[in-house]
Amino acid sequence: MNLDNGFYGTFAEIGAGQEVARHFFSAGGAAGTVAKTMSAYDMTFSDAIYGPSRRYVSRERLETMLGHEQKLLIERLGATAGDNRRFFVFADTVAARSFRRHDESHGWMGLRFQHAPRAKFSDIILHVRMLDAENLLQQEALGIAGVNLIYGAAFNHQNPRALIGSLLDDLKPGRIEVDMIRFSGPAFAGVDNRIMSLELVVQKLTRATLFRPDGEVVQASDAFYKKPILVERGSFRPVTYVTNDMLDGAKRLFEQESGVAGAEPAILMEITMKNLLSHGPLDLQDFLDRVDLLAALGRTVLISDYGEYYKLVNFLTRYTEGPIGLPMGIPGLNEIFNSEHYNDLEGGILEALGRLFKRNVRLYVYPFISPNGELVTCGNFRTPPGMENLYEHLRVNHLIRPIEDYRSDYLQIHSPKVLEMIAAGDSTWESMVPEAARDVIKKRGLFGAPKLA
Repeated sequence: MNLDNGFYGTFAEIGAGQEVARHFFSAGGAAGTVAKTMSAYDMTFSDAIYGPSRRYVSRERLETMLGHEQKLLIERLGATAGDNRRFFVFADTVAARSFRRHDESHGWMGLRFQHAPRAKFSDIILHVRMLDAENLLQQEALGIAGVNLIYGAAFNHQNPRALIGSLLDDLKPGRIEVDMIRFSGPAFAGVDNRIMSLELVVQKLTRATLFRPDGEVVQASDAFYKKPILVERGSFRPVTYVTNDMLDGAKRLFEQESGVAGAEPAILMEITMKNLLSHGPLDLQDFLDRVDLLAALGRTVLISDYGEYYKLVNFLTRYTEGPIGLPMGIPGLNEIFNSEHYNDLEGGILEALGRLFKRNVRLYVYPFISPNGELVTCGNFRTPPGMENLYEHLRVNHLIRPIEDYRSDYLQIHSPKVLEMIAAGDSTWESMVPEAARDVIKKRGLFGAPKLA
């Protein structure tokens, strides 16, 4: 980097030392890359330069830093060096572990850069979690990740997937997690940030990522902070009336729980990597099709690599102390009581259930018509042998609650059957899918449906 004078800019870092800039100075020849490096470490100085902020470690603060330093960079160097240099501004605002604080160490990191001289600026913004136990190790890991980000933007912006894959180069697993990334600007024209979010999970930079119905990527702490959360797991291939009926029934029960009344819960639809890979290699178009159907219904989507429900709950409780509700069908309940899923736990299924219900968590169970035509509910659900009393304990204490105000005419709707109908040209499927999702399927010809002219 330092031997290539064509990529040149400013470093502005708050917290966790001056680690990214330090790596460039330590390498030697930093004058080839660094125009300015600074830190407004004191809050009064920071406010005087960038303006007051509600939270100093926030995306809002990061974007303010990028904007301010970009303006100064262009004012001071644009006329004299703009023809043969691509300018950039790197910024981070980070809360690392210290002798005063031992809670989560995390921060925001961003780069605003030109992909060609005189080009309009593009942005890469990401959120990181620093997982090392010691402050100096966290600083070192942050510095390496920052160098990787700048290198990726300078030399690999044409290939965002490869850029993501290089962010943790020279870092052992378990040191840094990147749980949110967003690309924007002319260098990334045509880039779908939903796919880039998926890449974070696929390439194991994080276990979960989140985006809103409009496709905007969001960080979990911003979306979940102190909120009650209702999250429905499914394939959503496609969304059916059962999807909505299950969620609506669970929401009515959830709103009666202590700590939820009067609050607007965060509602999520979760798709696991296991689900995305259940039909073979990852199909990005199939992924986007499902997400678009959920977006048509106004749903926020969580993509995760948490196969077991207790791991999902552990992730959510990292960001909220509010109640958590999990709507599910009888097949989901079967998954929870399948002890084979917990062979890696010393305490087996007892430990898994302890972790699942360790905080204010409830399961809301939707009935199911079995292949032999039996109506299966919470009341007649059959656990594996030996678990009957454990299941009854959870029911009696209202940790597992039945959804009783369901639409019985929806119980015959099963997503695989709907898919078969769509592919076969049987228009009966249209009566099984919410109107907004139905319109998307027909307009775009999803899942084998004839595309509208």
